[in-house]
Amino acid sequence: MKKLGLTLLTALIGGLIAVGGYKLFENKQESKMSFEERQQLHYANNPIPSVVSSTGNPDFTQAAAMVAPAVVNITTTYPGRARGYGGTPFDLFEEFFGMPRQRQPRSAPPAQASGSGVIISEDGYIVTNNHVVEDATKIEVKLTDKRVVEAKIIGRDPNTDLALIKINEKGLPFVRFGDSDDVRIGEWVLAVGYPLGLESTVTAGIVSATGRSTGIIARELQQRQYQQQGYQSDDQPMLNTAVESFIQTDAVINKGNSGGPLVNANGELIGINSNIMTPTGTYAGYGFAIPVNIVKKIADDFIKFGTVKRGLIGISFQELDPIVAKEFETKETSGLYVVETVPGGAAEEAGLKKGDVITKLDGRTIQSSSDLQERIYRLRPGDKVKLSYKRDGKERDVTVTLKEDTRSTESSENRESEAKRSAAEIYNRLGAGFVPATDAKKKELGISSGVTVTQVHQGGLFDYYNVQRGLVITHVNGKPVNSNDDVEAALADSQRGIIRLVGVPQRGTRVELNIPFEYEQRR
Repeated sequence: MKKLGLTLLTALIGGLIAVGGYKLFENKQESKMSFEERQQLHYANNPIPSVVSSTGNPDFTQAAAMVAPAVVNITTTYPGRARGYGGTPFDLFEEFFGMPRQRQPRSAPPAQASGSGVIISEDGYIVTNNHVVEDATKIEVKLTDKRVVEAKIIGRDPNTDLALIKINEKGLPFVRFGDSDDVRIGEWVLAVGYPLGLESTVTAGIVSATGRSTGIIARELQQRQYQQQGYQSDDQPMLNTAVESFIQTDAVINKGNSGGPLVNANGELIGINSNIMTPTGTYAGYGFAIPVNIVKKIADDFIKFGTVKRGLIGISFQELDPIVAKEFETKETSGLYVVETVPGGAAEEAGLKKGDVITKLDGRTIQSSSDLQERIYRLRPGDKVKLSYKRDGKERDVTVTLKEDTRSTESSENRESEAKRSAAEIYNRLGAGFVPATDAKKKELGISSGVTVTQVHQGGLFDYYNVQRGLVITHVNGKPVNSNDDVEAALADSQRGIIRLVGVPQRGTRVELNIPFEYEQRR
């Protein structure tokens, strides 16, 4: 009997060790997964019922119930002086509202604005619009259970108007990713958010168009470049890195919906609501959302690399129609006419020339610039794409290996400080992005801890004090750091308004930086 009991006990202990080991392995592996892979793992262990209407008519009750708990209200605080070319943090949105641009005096009190966001993982990662959080000194997230928690910025991408922020919470509801390539004109969709100061609101409509470009992101980037570079006229050459391939919908979207989800009838995320087109300042039938397939890529880049990895073909081009075709003296009337190839760029190395007409990307027909830009933006440097093009009336195929985009249009105004700041506020004031230093990098530098600086936004503290990208920071306020959360936690111990950093630029070299975060701003 004793022998039997001992056998059972041994089996039980062995089972517990096996399960525990598996869980440890699973957790370790999960940290390396993309957001989509994390979601797939979650739903493999927690299957959800299919969404089926009992009447055969459109029924969004289940889809709304699945999505609404994961949509948050974001409140941001801004310094009380004019931002960009307008008077509020919602200039990007207000440009479509047709509201007058009014300047605020520099002595104005801090301003607040609000938008929406969608939780994409149970550990607190939230996607929203860049224009919702850009230049904010404080970001607060209100959950559907009324809790209000502070958020930090993980990364911002002005080129797509997307941002990834994070709150330190666990076990949160999140929205399943869909596939924006499967979106069809005429299908039913829901928009969820916090419009016009209201609580969580769900509206329904259909997809009106896909691959739509409005020019709003390009104009905002141009305004930022004018401000940064001091251009006074429109005849100066400006760099356009905007990526616009919106899903257009007639679901009602208003101010405050920015950053909220657009979902299909199955409750799957297919886009992030970004802007509306209106002559009145409120909804007039035209809303635009950023496709989720871009969202997935941007969010994963911020987690894996700390910045967006953008691959370039290395061409400038013009959409063809009969009028443009006549101007360029080509017989082709559709596709993208190659106006110029970048010397040493991917296209030139692959053999493309001025005058070629690009017709397909990986076998899919290309009709507009948005078709090409959106698909290329999902890829990274080193990825290969198959381009079909016409030259002298004959269609040819070529494989192009994308090259890294080293250009930057990031521009951020300096922020005025307040007397007291939380760790998240200080983190956001740094104006930087981090990723954990790799084991190889630690070995190379002879260190046991560290995060690598991957982004330095203009106007932030790192920019002001000339902290360079690529620097490995090992300690913040005397504490070793290995992740974004470590950096934020260590910032809470900043004494007398000073952030103490230790960086290692190369093996055997150590730099100590004492950065005041209460300082007189540059004008």
